[in-house]
Amino acid sequence: MPIPNTKLVPVARTLGITGPLILGGTSAAEAHVKWFCAYDVAGQPQGLEQVLCLNFEWLTGLALLCLTFGCLAEGTPLGGALLNALDRVTTRIRTDTELLVRATLGFFLVSLFDLGGIILTPELKTDATWIPWLQLALAGCLIWRRTMPITGLGLVFLFSYATAQYGVFHLADYPIFLGIAVYLIAQGLGLKPFDIRPLDIVRWAAAITLMWASIEKWAYPEWSAPLLAAKPQMTMGATPELFMQAAGVIEFTLAFALVWTPLVRRCAAIILAAIFVSAVFEFGKVDAIGHSGIIVVLLAIAADNVRVPVRARQALLAPAWYGAALALFLFLYYAGHAALFGGAGTLPVI
Repeated sequence: MPIPNTKLVPVARTLGITGPLILGGTSAAEAHVKWFCAYDVAGQPQGLEQVLCLNFEWLTGLALLCLTFGCLAEGTPLGGALLNALDRVTTRIRTDTELLVRATLGFFLVSLFDLGGIILTPELKTDATWIPWLQLALAGCLIWRRTMPITGLGLVFLFSYATAQYGVFHLADYPIFLGIAVYLIAQGLGLKPFDIRPLDIVRWAAAITLMWASIEKWAYPEWSAPLLAAKPQMTMGATPELFMQAAGVIEFTLAFALVWTPLVRRCAAIILAAIFVSAVFEFGKVDAIGHSGIIVVLLAIAADNVRVPVRARQALLAPAWYGAALALFLFLYYAGHAALFGGAGTLPVI
């Protein structure tokens, strides 16, 4: 059935803004909205029939096209040349990955001590006076490699404490902290859990964190309305609804790419790191502190020179796995929210 003319304008605008959003406007959406705006985790999310609209389908189709192209390029001489170039440019980051993680996390924890009254992220407020001192002590443990596991265990404790205070659904935004905790423990003890590299564990944690965050952009676009109203230039002429749809698709696609083949995930990590850094210039110190941990993880992923044989079927299967991941995260988000806040009877129907 031909698309009605009334639908062509928003679709064209969607495709037109997607490229610029990657390097520019998406920074508005990457500023974690709970740090700057009022939010209600228990509030009813936007229905799936509104999320899975025509613009969303076109955006997802374009994302799949880009993902497939990247996968196909990986096994070619061009892909090999790009990987070699990345290896050369990121040599120092790769050599000093552990040191960079320790230094950045130390900065993060000392900054939390300075701000006071915060558990791990700016919106997780606490009146417990011992929390900042614990975070300062955990920063001190990063000075020596043998005490890194103490910091890792401390992060697990803080994550658990915040979960008890704010609930499982709220803390589902932040599995990156558990990934970093495992990285610190494994690196400090020289372990390789289940024969998986610590960097791969934190890479998967980063991917899960960002895929979950992208669902939140579709479920609660109204949370970002004050930010977009204050900085309307960031929408680049698009409506706030269209902007949030595009930002969510871009973030989900780049996050999914972090668990795919080496060239694809390294390029995705570079783009994501650039987006997060650009958001710091717009939103300042709080954003710099809150996102410092994931930025250093993304740089470590970009510098990772481990290569695996890439077969054509991986490129062909990418759309199927992407679709499965999208369906899974949508289900987990909406079903989890309904179970915790609204009961099974409130599950949305497409």
